[in-house]
Amino acid sequence: MNLGKAITLGRTQRGLTQAELAKLSRLSVSYLSLLEQNKRTDPSLSTIRSIAEALRIPAGVLFFLAADEKELSGLDVDLQQRLALSALNLLNEPIPKGLI
Repeated sequence: MNLGKAITLGRTQRGLTQAELAKLSRLSVSYLSLLEQNKRTDPSLSTIRSIAEALRIPAGVLFFLAADEKELSGLDVDLQQRLALSALNLLNEPIPKGLI
């Protein structure tokens, strides 16, 4: 599982800077940076929920994006592709500018 990759993907797809995502998720920029670099691999579930809420996606989508191929090997390839497309579609919806 690569949560840092998933957070970075979500943030960049949303067009957010680390500072903006940190503010929206009520985290420090330095902590968010450490999470994105996988230098902190122990975020609490409440931290993950805060990040997911800031990205306007369910926490489960963030976990799906963080999953590696081994973790997804039990899923049908077509289902994996449909889930990935749905996740990216969610991330392509703009966040209202008043919230940033």
